[in-house]
Amino acid sequence: MTKTVKLISPIDGSVYLERECLSREAAFDAASRARAAQAAWAARPLRERIDLVMRANKIIGEQTDRMAEELAHQMGRPIRYGGEYGGFDERVSYMADIAESALAPLEVEDSDAFKRQIKRVPHGVVLVVAPWNYPYMTAINTVAPALIAGNTVILKHAAQTLKVGEHLAEAFAAAGIPEDVFQNVVLDHDATSDLIGKRAVDFVNFTGSVGGGQAMERAAAGTFIPVSTELGGKDPGYVRADADLERAVDTLMDGAMFNSGQCCCGIERIYVHESLYDGFVEKAVAWVKAMKLGNPLDPETTMGPMANVRFAREVRAQIAEALEGGAVAHIPTSPADDGGAYMTPQVLTNVSHDMRVMRDESFGPVVGIMPVKDDEEAITLMNDCQFGLTASIWTADAAAAEAIGDRIETGTVFMNRCDYLDPALCWTGCKDTGRGAGLSVLGFQALTRPKSYHLKKA
Repeated sequence: MTKTVKLISPIDGSVYLERECLSREAAFDAASRARAAQAAWAARPLRERIDLVMRANKIIGEQTDRMAEELAHQMGRPIRYGGEYGGFDERVSYMADIAESALAPLEVEDSDAFKRQIKRVPHGVVLVVAPWNYPYMTAINTVAPALIAGNTVILKHAAQTLKVGEHLAEAFAAAGIPEDVFQNVVLDHDATSDLIGKRAVDFVNFTGSVGGGQAMERAAAGTFIPVSTELGGKDPGYVRADADLERAVDTLMDGAMFNSGQCCCGIERIYVHESLYDGFVEKAVAWVKAMKLGNPLDPETTMGPMANVRFAREVRAQIAEALEGGAVAHIPTSPADDGGAYMTPQVLTNVSHDMRVMRDESFGPVVGIMPVKDDEEAITLMNDCQFGLTASIWTADAAAAEAIGDRIETGTVFMNRCDYLDPALCWTGCKDTGRGAGLSVLGFQALTRPKSYHLKKA
């Protein structure tokens, strides 16, 4: 019996589109075609591969209205934000710019007697399992450098954003990239696991839940296939006594609430020095009350529905448990709150790490705020977490921020900013956030393997 995937739009609960999953045989055929095409693709000049990827990038950039409208229907982001092309283009362009130097051989010796060098060679077939929350940017983080490095790519996109994978496939095909070099597929969990377990692919990049990451690693167990993961997060913000309060509130609350709080590196907990705490909370509450919850197709809407009712259900449960434990909610229920995907953003105080809302990933429009007396308390609380993706420190003292950052268990340390991915820096995490190295020079290293040459000339 053929399995199907239904994409339910959070706008109104209707079926936006429905697609059939590939059978196990068709999935393995796609992988075989990708493997057969890889050698010829890798043999093309690097400059040619870069130019083709950049051509696809340009095509996507010419279709931003389509991107924004389709994202609104698929995962609820308001059209006023215009899609994701800014970050998409920044990442593709940066990786294209550094490709020649990042992939250049490491020359150890080139003398009359020996030529010794280490080359970077592609893994082969790269499987990208992409998430729905930033579906273009998270996918392209791996797709673009993988193709540039000479791999072929199979993209399995999230059920919530199936149209994104199709859009990318159309753009890459229109750019002239052979259809077997980049394939967008719809797979169920069993077929995905089989592809990995039978070594039909050579590298796996997965962004999603901790449970999903564990499933990928189980499927790859004993195969020696590299599995790169970016999983959950509970990213903290810390506002020191010397911080610019206005900027801290504006940036941290945007980091907590943008995309209905559904950001991999969104701010989910905030620790404020006790001298600024009352002022921070007052301004944060006013900031959130100014948001307009509503239909994402309305240009006036600043917060759309969460991508799925079940995601909102978990956030509501965390809030309810916190309130039962003594937390204080500061935002009254919005008229647009339907008890389903449309959810009132919330600011909580009188919270503690005994509450799930300060401990488990929320991935929704809620943030808890706690006062702290000093850096030591803030560091202890920031590290009291199973996840480690990013942390945001607000201070006028860069040396202090770096010193604090050295002690925080996280993948990225921000000072006076948050919720941003710099393609020149390695995107990585620790603890239950998983392991991997995306973008930057290290991204190219992750998507290739070293191959040593020891050539004796005489």
